[in-house]
Amino acid sequence: MRVWAVANQKGGVGKTTTSIALAGLLADAGKRVVVVDLDPHGSMTSYFGHDPDALEHSTYDLFLQQGNVPRGLPQRLLLPTSDERIALLPSSTALATLERQSPGQNGLGLVIAKSLAQLWNQFDHAIIDSPPLLGVLMVNALAASQQLVIPVQTEFLAVKGLERMTNTLTMINRSRKQALPYTIVPTLFDRRTQASMTTLRLLRNTYPEQLWQAYVPVDTRLRDASRAGLTPSQFDGNSRGVIAYRALLKHLLSHQPTTQVA
Repeated sequence: MRVWAVANQKGGVGKTTTSIALAGLLADAGKRVVVVDLDPHGSMTSYFGHDPDALEHSTYDLFLQQGNVPRGLPQRLLLPTSDERIALLPSSTALATLERQSPGQNGLGLVIAKSLAQLWNQFDHAIIDSPPLLGVLMVNALAASQQLVIPVQTEFLAVKGLERMTNTLTMINRSRKQALPYTIVPTLFDRRTQASMTTLRLLRNTYPEQLWQAYVPVDTRLRDASRAGLTPSQFDGNSRGVIAYRALLKHLLSHQPTTQVA
């Protein structure tokens, strides 16, 4: 299994859309994918038609055993999605209480890594949708992943969020055997605006090695796919957004590391 986390310490930059678009394209290629929703807002869970406010069981259950994950629990938590090759580990609003409960509890940083280890032979890929705040949930996503995708909206405030994210990576990497490789993905790009053009130039100048040199454009078809509960490629495989994500997936697969989870 290859494990990717999608994270940024700013909301509204396209994390959930990126996670689902990549999962859908992998599924289109015949891969088995598990998507993990670690955001208490539950955007990914809602996307696939499940109510994070009403779910009796969710990824929150994984954190209730002092860092231990009971055998078979991750499998029991899986929910269906619009694509038979994609399974969902759903979020619930209860995750929002985890930060208050976690001080003093050891081992909570590796809960998702341990959970995915139980699903290792069942799926080809895991994609983790992370919350926009640094805490036990984001730490779990980064600790479990082999490769990080950082969507960055092409506007100034999102670049500030990227700076916080790279600082967090520096801190996380101190506890890893090997540094976590990452790819910065410009999103919501609109060439008609000066803000998008200026921000893209800034990203290319500041992060020349980590930046994916293309971008995901503003595309209403991505929003329409979300409304329909379908992966973007299921909804419209020829839309501008899907074409961009297809190129991104090719880039990620060609640059994926051979290292194991630290």
